[in-house]
Amino acid sequence: MESIRLIKPSLKPIQTKPKLAMEAAEEEPLSPSARLFHEPNFNVHVLSIMGSKSRINPQVIKEQLVHTFVKHPRFSSLQVVDEKNNGEMKWVRTKVDVEKHVVVPQVDEQNLQESPDKFVDNYIHNLSKTTLDKSKPLWDLHLLNVKTSDAEAVAVLRIHHSLGDGTSFMSLLLACTRQTAHPDKLPTIPGNKKRPINSSDQYSRSKGLWPYVAKVWSFMRLFWNTIVDVLMFMATTVFLKDTNTPIKGRPGSEFNPRRLAHRTISLDDLKLVKNTLNMTINDVAVGVTQAGLSIYLNRRYGEGKKDKGATEKNNNLPKNIRLRSTLLINLRSRTGIQALADMMAKDTEAKWGNCVGYVLLPFKIALRDDPLDYIREVKATIDRKKKNSLEAICTFSISKLALKLFGIKASSTISHRILTNTTLCFSNLVGPQEEIGFYGHPMAYLAPSSYGQPHALMINFQSYINKMTIVLSADESVIPDPHQLLDDFEQSLKLIKDAVVERGLCLG
Repeated sequence: MESIRLIKPSLKPIQTKPKLAMEAAEEEPLSPSARLFHEPNFNVHVLSIMGSKSRINPQVIKEQLVHTFVKHPRFSSLQVVDEKNNGEMKWVRTKVDVEKHVVVPQVDEQNLQESPDKFVDNYIHNLSKTTLDKSKPLWDLHLLNVKTSDAEAVAVLRIHHSLGDGTSFMSLLLACTRQTAHPDKLPTIPGNKKRPINSSDQYSRSKGLWPYVAKVWSFMRLFWNTIVDVLMFMATTVFLKDTNTPIKGRPGSEFNPRRLAHRTISLDDLKLVKNTLNMTINDVAVGVTQAGLSIYLNRRYGEGKKDKGATEKNNNLPKNIRLRSTLLINLRSRTGIQALADMMAKDTEAKWGNCVGYVLLPFKIALRDDPLDYIREVKATIDRKKKNSLEAICTFSISKLALKLFGIKASSTISHRILTNTTLCFSNLVGPQEEIGFYGHPMAYLAPSSYGQPHALMINFQSYINKMTIVLSADESVIPDPHQLLDDFEQSLKLIKDAVVERGLCLG
């Protein structure tokens, strides 16, 4: 395996000489959100790990990148310092040499004989010790023709977060794929179904005074919840910290390398629970996460103690653990895959960038004798946060206002304190409903993640056909056994599914 040079995480913007090889194209300033990701304590890189069902042909990949990624303005631009404008940074289009962005390492066959999975795992771990070279557009693609337990080869796409948000990246990646059964068709992504009419909707459509009372009550609840959530956000920025559990990051965790681990589970199992309990896939995913974290932390707190079994009333967990996840909510209207595909093929425009708000989602860390209690608790919390609060919009506005009034440093401090005072980051992304190929290479799985964030643990759920992949990005100095945590997530889903089946709640 070729050595990967360790680069200090404190990056400074490069200073350019007059034009040189750069094309004379429009020069657009970086957005404040993009500038934020260049702060030393917020230098985040997004990774998308793709398992291939066939060996990867590097030449085919390079040829196709020229007609796709390279045509995207952000992936063909440098981020440079404008000395004439108080050191502001701007995008400057440049000629892209694909050869410098595609890495095909020489593989030591002896290392592969020991464990191909460990080889890939260590490669990505070493990659997280490095940062992207700012003398060229901030992305690269690593192609590993190594047969692992779940793929014939692995590709790792790395992108600096200043180029855009995770949702945009995933949409762009999928826009570069096609259905394997229909090579001329883009992937199909499930859309949001219309919410069924519930009792409150029926009341609102009835005659009389009740509809007005219901609307006033709904507004008051929305207003009150939003005020509470904004106050909690501000308190978290200033002083309110999560409990120092065994999975909470330590100061400087953002500079530590990450161990990425993933586990593929059945999406049909999640759908069974979802349909039976009338919930969403996201409700079930968060419930499984809450259950898995409770089991894992109970074990960590019980290290060195004799295992006498654990129940709801008899376990190793301290009472009143405050453990919250930071959810980054994309506030920009979702850019369709077709729009991005057209942009690359026909030079049309498509929405892009970082436009996110924060939602602080509390996890109730406790063992439950009834596994379904994990799901019920989560659903109540998510419904309150998602349907009855404007937290994401307000936190985005607060961050934007702080940026305008106090500058990048203050905004960076706010974002950093929110992340260091909470415990983890969680996301759930919807993937294609059919098998897809990345430039002709059929994909076995998708596993997005990131490194460079202050959290010691990031959890991503990514669906693909009838599978769900759970991806962990873990600081090993805090979480030395991420695969054990994945075991706990898998066990939690089994317990919840078995409880649904044993009680005869599902039909057929």
